[in-house]
Amino acid sequence: MLTIWGRLNSHNVKKVAWFAVELGIDFVRHDVGGAFGMDAAYRAKNPNALIPTIDDGDVTLWESNAILRYLAAKHGGDLFWPTDPAARAVGDKWMDWQAGYADAQRDAFMGLVRKAPEDRDPAAIAASAKRCAAQMAILDAALAHSRWLSGSDFGIGDIPMGVYAHTWFSLDIERPALAHVEDWYARIKTRPGYAEQVMIPLT
Repeated sequence: MLTIWGRLNSHNVKKVAWFAVELGIDFVRHDVGGAFGMDAAYRAKNPNALIPTIDDGDVTLWESNAILRYLAAKHGGDLFWPTDPAARAVGDKWMDWQAGYADAQRDAFMGLVRKAPEDRDPAAIAASAKRCAAQMAILDAALAHSRWLSGSDFGIGDIPMGVYAHTWFSLDIERPALAHVEDWYARIKTRPGYAEQVMIPLT
């Protein structure tokens, strides 16, 4: 059975747990990180002291998007890991693009979710929200020409930004109307496992 190490209120852990549900993989998840801490045994698995990490038989792997690619290659078939390199790259690029979006969102998320009101920096939060909006406008333009980030069908490229979209729509920030992103998000919310693994309160 697949073992996922990491607390579910982490964006990166959500990615892996949601994708495991999509793939129909039985898994067990153990809370690690944040309030749950990390013991020496976990740090031996992941020297970066970050989450998530997976154990899959004799495979131990960290870095969330690398884990997604591994699971897709092993279990996803042509839908989630196309044999055509060009088709696979369509979704793959959005997985790496998500890292830039995460940087844009960090100050808004940390300020509004992880800090007490008296410790917040409104200017930093507003600037972060503005950067998020600019990134989401790029996503919206892409979705104007493609039903999914992975192409004509839902795929691995939709997982990382699907997780961050929940945060984007949950944060108390100013958001421009982006019809294509909103439609994509509405369709993602119908996916198996998304409500269970991703659409949880932000903490």
